[in-house]
Amino acid sequence: MRRLLVIAILSSLCFACDPTPEDSDAGRLDGGDPRIDAPGGTDGGLDAGGLDAPIDGDAPGRTRSYTRSTARFTNPERGFYRAVDLLAESDLSWLRDEHPYDSLVYTYLHLDDFRDRAIPAATLSALQDALDVARDDGFEVILRFAYNEGPYPDSEPDAPLSRIEEHITQVTPILAANTDVIAVVQAGFIGAWGEWHTSTNDLDTDPVARRAVITALLAALSSTRSTQVRYPPYIADLIGGEPLDASRAWDGSFESRIGFHNDCFVSSNTDVGTYPGDAVEEWRTFASAHTAYAPSGGETCAPFPARSACAPAIAEMEAMHFSFVNRDYHPTIVSDWEDDGCIEEIERRLGYRLVLSEGSLPDAVRPGGSFVVQLSLTNEGFAAPFNPRPLRLVLQGPGGRFEVTLPNDVRQWLPGEHELIARLGLPALAEGEYTLSLWLPSSEASVMSSPAFSIRLANEDVWDASAGSNVLGTLTIDASAPGTFDPSATELRLLPR
Repeated sequence: MRRLLVIAILSSLCFACDPTPEDSDAGRLDGGDPRIDAPGGTDGGLDAGGLDAPIDGDAPGRTRSYTRSTARFTNPERGFYRAVDLLAESDLSWLRDEHPYDSLVYTYLHLDDFRDRAIPAATLSALQDALDVARDDGFEVILRFAYNEGPYPDSEPDAPLSRIEEHITQVTPILAANTDVIAVVQAGFIGAWGEWHTSTNDLDTDPVARRAVITALLAALSSTRSTQVRYPPYIADLIGGEPLDASRAWDGSFESRIGFHNDCFVSSNTDVGTYPGDAVEEWRTFASAHTAYAPSGGETCAPFPARSACAPAIAEMEAMHFSFVNRDYHPTIVSDWEDDGCIEEIERRLGYRLVLSEGSLPDAVRPGGSFVVQLSLTNEGFAAPFNPRPLRLVLQGPGGRFEVTLPNDVRQWLPGEHELIARLGLPALAEGEYTLSLWLPSSEASVMSSPAFSIRLANEDVWDASAGSNVLGTLTIDASAPGTFDPSATELRLLPR
């Protein structure tokens, strides 16, 4: 279903700086390049597709078409992840050397030695150092705290609820200070591997204790970050019985910030107890609906060809809106995906994969003039982005760099087709050639300027690797261009439609 995202009036930001040079991987789209120009100028495409005509006085637009890419590349908060002991690492570049398309690392913080006491300051300091390493190397972290490494069914001890709450209080400042590199924090703490089963303190069977842990953990996290719970019935209990829908999603409530991690994905008919055996389809249906609006991912735990082979596994990733999966485990299943030829599709489609098909923007605009940008895109991935981030249009050229924030929430860009429409007013800037780019950076100021934390569109010759933005095309600022203008305008701004 095509969703129309209409831009409202919004205040804008304007920054003047020198144009950012391109590197060898960052092809800028030239307004006269046949790769982006539809034959016949404004004939066909968006202009003929029934979208709004330009308002009188706007510079006329021209359809640009974009070439879909099949390449694999990194993007934040999605893809295969690697399991590493972050506290033992001083450099993560070897991970990217081994698998250049991975942007996530998964780690436990082992609390085995602290079941009966506070976490020492040295361990907390080591956790902060580990998150600094992840930031420096451009990775985001899936984090879990646990008191043991199993085994199943006779697990080593976990900790009583009072100790868990004490430990969550201790790590709260670190979680708050490192939102920029935290993709998600799994519920953890309870039971074997922190998976909410086999608790030696019976916390997994106590709904009051489960709720207390989730309440404390979500309070410790930024309101922009979520947790994940292992079992759909527990999720249902925590959020009031019904899966999230668009009316309840992304409102900052605790309920809207509880996702799903399946640590025995496609590993039996019930995913080894992930779904209760007497109601498998009921809980699969719940999880499928819920994960459209909350982070979802996990790992396989045993080969089960009826579900873990390529075709059923990909179908399950689609159904459960998977954003990430463990590259290391189960090794037989991952190896089978490689041997059977679907590993590249999984690498491309985990999480979101945003593809521009065509757009409309003008060839020339007067200084202080106005115009409409219209973009058609498709999310070919399994899921939408699950953490909030700004969506900005950036104009850059001889007169400096100007940007405006659009009000759209990219978490609404579920798999399928979408339209983006914005009417822009230019500042009365210097004449010359300018690029217009779509920029989806991190929402966190500490890494906002880092391309490693910005979303790349899956198109040829669009990604500007040095700026971390997606170039839509060029336009000329020319005093002789058609349209009305405001000679006193000083900002790039959104105008009413």
